[in-house]
Amino acid sequence: MAGKPLAIEQWVNEVSALTNPDRVVYCDGSEREAQQLIAECLASGELIKLNQQKLPGCYLHRSASHDVARTEHLTFISTRDKEDAGPNNNWMSPSDSRAKLTPLFKDAMKGRTMYVVPFLMGPPGSRFSKVGVEITDSKYVVLNMRIMTRVGSVALEHLSQTNSEDFTRCLHSLGDLSPERRYIVHFPEENAVWSIGSGYGGNALLGKKCLALRLASWLAKKEGWLAEHMLILGLQSPAGEVRYITAAFPSAFGKTNLAMLVPPESMPGWKATTVGDDIAWLRPGDDGRLYAVNPESGFFGVVPGTSHATNPNAYEMIQQNTIYTNVALRPDGTPWWEGHDDPPPAEALDWQGRPWTPALKEKAAHPNSRFTTPAAQCASLSPEFENPNGVPIEAMLFGARRQRRVPLVYEAKNWQHGTFLAATLSSETTAAATGKVGVLRRDPMAMLPFCGYNMADYFRHWLSVGQSLKHPPKIFRVNWFRTNEEGKFLWPGFGDNLRVLQWVLERCAGRGKAKETPIGLVPTVDAIDRKGINVSDDTMASLLKVDPAEWLEAVAGQEDFLRSFGERMPEGIWQEHEGLAQRIHDVITPQDVRGRTDH
Repeated sequence: MAGKPLAIEQWVNEVSALTNPDRVVYCDGSEREAQQLIAECLASGELIKLNQQKLPGCYLHRSASHDVARTEHLTFISTRDKEDAGPNNNWMSPSDSRAKLTPLFKDAMKGRTMYVVPFLMGPPGSRFSKVGVEITDSKYVVLNMRIMTRVGSVALEHLSQTNSEDFTRCLHSLGDLSPERRYIVHFPEENAVWSIGSGYGGNALLGKKCLALRLASWLAKKEGWLAEHMLILGLQSPAGEVRYITAAFPSAFGKTNLAMLVPPESMPGWKATTVGDDIAWLRPGDDGRLYAVNPESGFFGVVPGTSHATNPNAYEMIQQNTIYTNVALRPDGTPWWEGHDDPPPAEALDWQGRPWTPALKEKAAHPNSRFTTPAAQCASLSPEFENPNGVPIEAMLFGARRQRRVPLVYEAKNWQHGTFLAATLSSETTAAATGKVGVLRRDPMAMLPFCGYNMADYFRHWLSVGQSLKHPPKIFRVNWFRTNEEGKFLWPGFGDNLRVLQWVLERCAGRGKAKETPIGLVPTVDAIDRKGINVSDDTMASLLKVDPAEWLEAVAGQEDFLRSFGERMPEGIWQEHEGLAQRIHDVITPQDVRGRTDH
């Protein structure tokens, strides 16, 4: 492994003096290291070996029953000025954060091994890439970080070519796993994060949401780029042209399924490639376009619902070298979850290791159970995955899980309007975060839990980035989840979402039929290719329906949300809000009444 910079050694010594581990191990990312860690985890029960004939290199981990999702109410942004964190974040001052957490870290690693994990986010040698060092006492975290990031010499070599002190300091300890002593605290002004009391991925794999989004969003504002909760997808048309889109959806919304889309047989000649399924770092290019890389090297996906039918690429890639978390275990040593290809087993051990049968009301796998697997195993992985320059983005999609009101797809008039559409995104909650499921929640850019600073400033930064681009991507809203009166989905989804993406790309190329509505440009009923699917004109009309009366309530809710940010909300967002309100008013109010009112 490349030589350790003095700044890393000094920091490790400081943390070691505080946490008092039995030993300190620097991780090098080697296969030998992986096998040693796995052997120790099997001996301690932290991992369970799965059937190696059927699933070579696969293991099961069970987390504590109260440690199964991101704990957003215990996640903090610690800035000197509370307004810099904004109303979208929990805030503690840096002095209060250290006063609260330092006693929790005191001797927290006594009797344990401290692992020092240098890791690289992004392709080696790329201007996009950032280095972090995670200190942790969890072998499970080390094994997952080895999959999700580029660990060891590659990180130190990248650091030596930039600035040996310019790395994110990521401190993690399991502590005693008590929810009462659980905190995830980010210090964006110091490029650091402290996490204690949780072993769950989103709280403990500090290269993921903590660095790649919360801290990176702060760095992106400072440096003039975007760090986003987005998949990156390549689409090759039958003519051979390859274009790239990004899409931002709330967690457990279907990002991985879309990122690994398999074109339907009724659309011959199309090919889809996966650049990323969760996070995109986007920088302006010299040609005035926006370029994106996926900073991760693996996939940390939701398992329930993953099958050959829903996502064959994901299903196949998790058949080897995969860590499963909180799924059920069948007697033959293979995992099972709700939505698996196989029917429910007659008996199994559930995600907590308890005997389970289909007669029980409880689910066998936790709704937020996960897989961690190397990106290299994905059959649809893009040949541009490691491109240090990134890929040029034609379109950005923002997705909402809405049963009513929001049409299947619509297009923003321009970048400012698109930023407004993304800023007012709201969706029904899923199991990826602690709390109730199915509640309508505002989630701007699908970044509400992940933006490391005041979202009003974030919207302003978005507007600024758009102004700097000669050829900004077109922006669209999508909603695969609209239902009929019986609660059944109107759109087939999955691979057939390519039909919507085809229209999106047509619009980017100056083609594609659309009609103006108060909310944006919506496809005409005949604009989306329905060859090979049973979607009638009436159903299509329902999917694309925009009822201005239904949007009155939405406009009022948007105004309340925007006002919650006070004077920091940029004027451009208010302009778009007022424009929407006026257009809806004009459509709903009869012409003769409008004329009298105006005078």
